[in-house]
Amino acid sequence: MQSIAVDAGNTGTKYGIFEGNNLVKQGYFQGLENIPAEITNHTFEHAIVASVAADAADYSARLSVTGKTVVLSAQTALPVLNNYKTPQTLGADRIAAAVGAHYFFPEQNCLVFDAGTAITHEFVTSNGSYEGGGIAPGLRMKLKALHTFTQRLPLIDQIPDNFTLTGQTTQESILSGVLVGTIAELNGLIQLYSKKAPDLTVILCGGDAGFFESKLKGRIFVIPELVLIGLHRILIHNV
Repeated sequence: MQSIAVDAGNTGTKYGIFEGNNLVKQGYFQGLENIPAEITNHTFEHAIVASVAADAADYSARLSVTGKTVVLSAQTALPVLNNYKTPQTLGADRIAAAVGAHYFFPEQNCLVFDAGTAITHEFVTSNGSYEGGGIAPGLRMKLKALHTFTQRLPLIDQIPDNFTLTGQTTQESILSGVLVGTIAELNGLIQLYSKKAPDLTVILCGGDAGFFESKLKGRIFVIPELVLIGLHRILIHNV
């Protein structure tokens, strides 16, 4: 029988349907009123729901589950040691990404970048200890902030494939500041964490992972489904 993991984020909701340990289907929707029929018309064995925006209970109430439904919270048992000082404030997607990283690379120090609305990074040690990380504005958030909080800077809402280091127009200068600056930011973090853990494994997920994949230094693993797989590992740990 199938299980489901639901990740309600800031801009929309991702879901993954699992058979055993295998992710067999995934999708995306916006708003409770747009939950796909393949979810509402299906009965699952187990479910896990995580939310950084809406009340997770609103989603779990719409699922038909014969077994256990886990609503991820600070009290949920985890397959990693959580050393975050305020677990009640820790985003569900952040801890799920950390769990997913430790699942794929169980004996390695991992640095995870989730590049979406925000860009978060998480550090997990080789012995399965989640040590925390950081939160910064994502690419589109930075572009929107420059437009919103100034009088004359234009809004750039598309991330181009080509941009220059030295901008010679206002638009080029914004793209250099945001895109080149953020790439340097992530490469700097990789360098700093590599000093802390020389055998570091770097993992990328999130909607902008493809943008950063070829622009970061060293060997990078891109796992788009990392958060969903991490949620599923938490589910398995609790059933």
